[in-house]
Amino acid sequence: MAQDAAPPRGAPASDIDPFSPQHILNPYAWHHEMRELGALVWLTKYRCFFAPRYAEAFQIIADYQSFSSAAGVGHTNFNKEKPWRQPSMLLEADPPDHTPRRAIVGRILSAPNLRVFRSGFEVEANRLIDRLLQQRDVDAVPEVAQAYVLKVFPDAVGIADGDRMNLLKYGTMVFNAFGPQNDIFDESVRDLGEVGPWIMERCQHRNLEPGKLGDQVYQAVSGGQITAEEAPILVRSFLSAGVDTTIDAVGNALWSFATNPAEWAKVKANQGIVKQAFEEVLRYESPFQTFFRTTTKDVELAGVKIPGNEKVMLNIGSANRDPRKWERPDVFDVSRDVRGHVGLGYGIHACIGQMISRLENEVLLTELARRKVDFEVTGPTEYKVHNTLRGFTKLPMRFKQG
Repeated sequence: MAQDAAPPRGAPASDIDPFSPQHILNPYAWHHEMRELGALVWLTKYRCFFAPRYAEAFQIIADYQSFSSAAGVGHTNFNKEKPWRQPSMLLEADPPDHTPRRAIVGRILSAPNLRVFRSGFEVEANRLIDRLLQQRDVDAVPEVAQAYVLKVFPDAVGIADGDRMNLLKYGTMVFNAFGPQNDIFDESVRDLGEVGPWIMERCQHRNLEPGKLGDQVYQAVSGGQITAEEAPILVRSFLSAGVDTTIDAVGNALWSFATNPAEWAKVKANQGIVKQAFEEVLRYESPFQTFFRTTTKDVELAGVKIPGNEKVMLNIGSANRDPRKWERPDVFDVSRDVRGHVGLGYGIHACIGQMISRLENEVLLTELARRKVDFEVTGPTEYKVHNTLRGFTKLPMRFKQG
C-alpha cells in the first residue's frame, strides 16, 4: 500500500505508536482504547493494520493460508525487504516447507519426550529455593528467572556451560526484530557480530551433548528427514524460542502471585491447579505481546478489506484481556477457565518451546507451593522496554517459609 494512501475505508485510524517506551511500559490503558476504537485499526505511523480484539486476533493466527508467517512475523516484510538474519525455518515458514520440520521439532519438544528432564528441573528448582530462603531478599530477574532458565533449558538442549547470557542477548535481538527498526532494535543488535557466531557455533553437532534435545535434531539428519544444513538452524530455533519468553514468564508469574496473595494461597493449598494457574499467568501478563502476519491475497476481516502483501499487527496482550472474551479480564483469577488464550499463539505456528516452557514454570511453581514458600515484592519494579516481550528488568522480592 502506498505510503501516502488514505486510511482504508471501514478502518478507524490511530496515531498511537505501540512501540514507544511509554506505551510499552504502560500497555493496558491504550489496549482498551484500541479495542473500543475498532476490530481493526489503521496505524498511521506504521501504515499497517492492528488487531486489538480477541476474535480477530484468533482468526488471523488460525488462518495461515490468508495471513502468512513466511514473509516474517515482524514488522519487516520479507517480500519487500531483506531480513537482518536468516529467517526461522519454523516460525517464518508456511506449509508445505513448514510441515516436516514442525513434525520433527514437535516430536522432540513434546510432553512425553520432555518427561525425562522433569526430575532434573526439580533438583535445580529446589537448589534455587534453598538459596532464596537463605538470602531472603533478591532481585528475582537475575537471581530467580534468569538463574533457573539459563541453567535448566540449555542443559536440556545439550549446550555446554559457558557464557549463557549470550543466549539471552540473542533472544533479545530476535524478538526485538519483530517490531520496527527503531532505537530499541538498534540497541539490541549492538553485539550481533559477537553473539551471532557464538550461537551458531553452539548449534553445531560436535558441541551438543549426546541424547539431549539438540542432538535429537541431528538424529533426524541420519534418518533423512532434514538436511545437515537445516539441522543447526532448527537447533537455533530452540535457542531463540526457549529463553527470553520463559524468563519473562517466570518473572510475570512471581509478580502476579506476589501481588495477588490470595491466589497463591489457593495454589499452595492445592498444587494440582499449578498448570491451570500458570495458564492464567500467560493470559493475564502475556510475555509475548505482539507479532505480525502478512496477507497472501486481498482479505476481508471485520468489514475491512485488507490488500494482499500487507502487514497486520496482532496484539496478544490486548486480546488476552478483551472483555468480549473474558469476564473481569483485568483480574488475576487462578480458578478461571482460561482455555482459548493466545499467550503462546495457536495452531501450526504456536510457540515451539511452549511445552518445555510450561514444564519449567510448572516445576518451579509446584516446588515453591509444595514447600509452602511465600514471596512478596519489596521495592520498585521496572519493566523492560522491548518491542515484543513484556517482562521485568528489576523485580525485588523476599522469599520466606510460609
